[in-house]
Amino acid sequence: MNLLLTSSGLRNDTLRDGLRDLLGKPFGSANVVYVPTASVAEPGDHGWSLADMTGVHGLGWREFDVLELNGLPRRLVLDRLLRADVVHVGGGNHYHLARSITGNDLADGFLEALEDRVYVGVSAGSMIFSRNLTEHSAEVIGDVADLHVLGATTVRPPFGLFDWYLKPHLHSPGFPERDDAWADRLAERADFPLYLIDDDTAVRVVDDEVDVVSEGRWRFHP
Repeated sequence: MNLLLTSSGLRNDTLRDGLRDLLGKPFGSANVVYVPTASVAEPGDHGWSLADMTGVHGLGWREFDVLELNGLPRRLVLDRLLRADVVHVGGGNHYHLARSITGNDLADGFLEALEDRVYVGVSAGSMIFSRNLTEHSAEVIGDVADLHVLGATTVRPPFGLFDWYLKPHLHSPGFPERDDAWADRLAERADFPLYLIDDDTAVRVVDDEVDVVSEGRWRFHP
């Protein structure tokens, strides 16, 4: 399994080169499927989502597919994932994304598809792999409002691969409150391992090995 879990997409050469290394062939020889599901639960202007999709498309793939996880037959969704070399899952509400995977019975098939594909996550798309994606972590991290907006009070982690939790957008201009003092408070409250990454950073997972690729700043609190 090859995962590149970013905060804000493939913003710099280090992250793009990291994807090339995981893929093992030029982008022009590969198919990508872009999953925008997390974004549809966010209100307001979606220029940020369009910019991310446009940036991914601009890498010059052989085929660029867009796949919504809700409303399609399960087999069709899984077949579209299997057609891709890279599964790129965009940002938005990570609870909506998690509930879309579990609610549509996609978790096992999704994981099977990722056994020999590369996964790129952006923000919400990077947050769904932790077994600590729960209502408890929502309280610890301060994301309860993102859960309640869905009319939900609980969430079930769709994959539960890691004990660590990833929180994006450290020092991001779009999230000015996420400074070092904010990170310190989260680290003090969290009773689980925590990666905090900025928009120029990704956590990379290759099989059982986890490391960080970055042109920016990040913190890990075990």
